[in-house]
Amino acid sequence: MKKNLIRFNIKAGLAIVILTGLSACSTLGVEPWEKDQLARADMALDSEKLDMALDDHIYFSKEGTSGGRSLAGGGCGCN
Repeated sequence: MKKNLIRFNIKAGLAIVILTGLSACSTLGVEPWEKDQLARADMALDSEKLDMALDDHIYFSKEGTSGGRSLAGGGCGCN
């Protein structure tokens, strides 16, 4: 009787873990009614021109070069 209860608990626990894992990916992505919020101009990564200019200046000061904002790396060559 005790072994059956232990087996049942193990099976129930495994089922809960599997169902939780399957439901974890059920809400990935953006829903169609949320896309209008993300398409606003103030949601863009480069919406503030002054912030972009300051970021460029900081990058230029650190790296000794200009341009190439989209590349990763810290200047040590380790990317």
